Amino acid sequence: MKPANGDVHAFLVRQLAAALSLTAFFYYWRHGDLLLYGDAVAHINIARRVFDSRTPGLLQLGTVWLPLPHLLMLPFIVSRWMWQTGAGGSIPSLFAYVLSVSGIFRLMRSLLGEWIPKPTGWTSHFTPYLAAIVFALNPNLLYLQTTAMTEALYLAFFIWAVVFFDDAARLAETDVPRAASSLGKAGFAVVAACLTRYDGWLLAACMLAIAVPLAWLGKWKRLKSGAVKLLVLALAGPLFWLVYNAGIYRNALEFANGPYSARAIEEKAAASGQPPHPGDHHLSAAFRYFLKAAELNLALPRVQPLWVGLLFFGSAIIVLCRRRLWPALLLWVPALFYTLSVAYGAVPIFVPVWWPFSHYNLRYGIQMLPAFAVLTGIAAQGLLNWAAKGKRQVLTALAFLVVVAVSYLPLWIAGPVSFKEALFNSRRRIALEAELASVLERLPGDSSFLMYLGDHVGALERAGISLARVINEGNHRPWQQPWDPAGIWERALRQPAAYVDFVVASDRDAVASNVNAAELVPLTIIHVSGEPPATIYRTHKSNQAR
Repeated sequence: MKPANGDVHAFLVRQLAAALSLTAFFYYWRHGDLLLYGDAVAHINIARRVFDSRTPGLLQLGTVWLPLPHLLMLPFIVSRWMWQTGAGGSIPSLFAYVLSVSGIFRLMRSLLGEWIPKPTGWTSHFTPYLAAIVFALNPNLLYLQTTAMTEALYLAFFIWAVVFFDDAARLAETDVPRAASSLGKAGFAVVAACLTRYDGWLLAACMLAIAVPLAWLGKWKRLKSGAVKLLVLALAGPLFWLVYNAGIYRNALEFANGPYSARAIEEKAAASGQPPHPGDHHLSAAFRYFLKAAELNLALPRVQPLWVGLLFFGSAIIVLCRRRLWPALLLWVPALFYTLSVAYGAVPIFVPVWWPFSHYNLRYGIQMLPAFAVLTGIAAQGLLNWAAKGKRQVLTALAFLVVVAVSYLPLWIAGPVSFKEALFNSRRRIALEAELASVLERLPGDSSFLMYLGDHVGALERAGISLARVINEGNHRPWQQPWDPAGIWERALRQPAAYVDFVVASDRDAVASNVNAAELVPLTIIHVSGEPPATIYRTHKSNQAR
């Protein structure tokens, strides 16, 4: 099968990326590792409850997490098998991985098109392939793209937004129609990024801060139509989410300061006596922790300084020598976003080599992988140009390939840190959910349940129990704040025997704290070390007044 446009190299990159993606998927699927992340389980079940719920509909998408990933995986989890195994949630990530790899290759070719000396030989293809290799073979990305996590999906939109933005910058003076069209395409990629992760909101702001002044005051005056498209689209995503939250939750910032937000979680931790996380209100510490997380996603400690050196060397080449490559500096946006998020957004990052010596949000470091890949490619091209010809060029190219091999092979042997993070934080949760599922499976097949799904929805997924048989915290009108007396969730808490056959409660969750215990008879208590015990109750009529 030949590529339609004759671009053999781009076609080859896509095919190899697809092969890598599927190989990693089948490996982790075979070992049962697709649902290690609790967030992956949550993402799949948020999508599932849009159609499998007592109160189905788009309002089941909730708040805090942005809606696009759930909408994209929704068709694939209609199948019960795809839902229970987590494979349905993986499919958007698998496609996104292939798009990301091809985007890195495309970006490198575009950036270096005018810089590679003529006549060209193998060196004209080496650096795009090098950047694609650095990106595609990263063990942590290969694991994350097999899951329902949102990192791989966001990276695809992020990379292609930069690709189209670079096209606009490159064509601004030579091909105005194509340049304006590229700005519009960048806008579509940005709005998708903005509806996938909040990282995209800062990306949108940065692109607008560049494009709008250039279109009205600088060299892009003939690109105003494209800049307007970018402006409208870049603002559309955040504005939609603010309006959605304001209309449904009566609070435009519900995702940021509501009861399920990162801020609320941090306040609960502080109330329980936990110390502030590293980097809290400390910009330099926040940057160090994020950069360390990025390094751990690339290599074991001894090799990490080399990658950081290449990152800054590639950036220095752009700033000092090849300013035409400036769009590549947008790949630094994740560093700014996560530094601010850790310092002021209640987003902790724990790394195993620094206090508190744990694994938490380490996967966020993967957002710097495009910068490492592309800026390493730029550094390599600079050294290849310096080497001029012959053996020095060959040795330079081999040196970069050795760096990739020395970095990634030990990571594969030791295990990707994103996989370790998922495994480290899932053992007790999975043990509890497995025991809970085994009990639920033995109950009558037509049983109905009352259960808070924010913690252990994975037990229902394992047991194959339809969410439509479970009254949960999502079964009420969210605009009734903070309590909906007429909602089925609140009514079931007051009179569980009138609505369900069984109640599942974990210590201090919303069911345990609010259910009418007079109508409950305990059947079994499930204990797993480190997790709050879960109690399964049978309901019965009480003599209390209704």
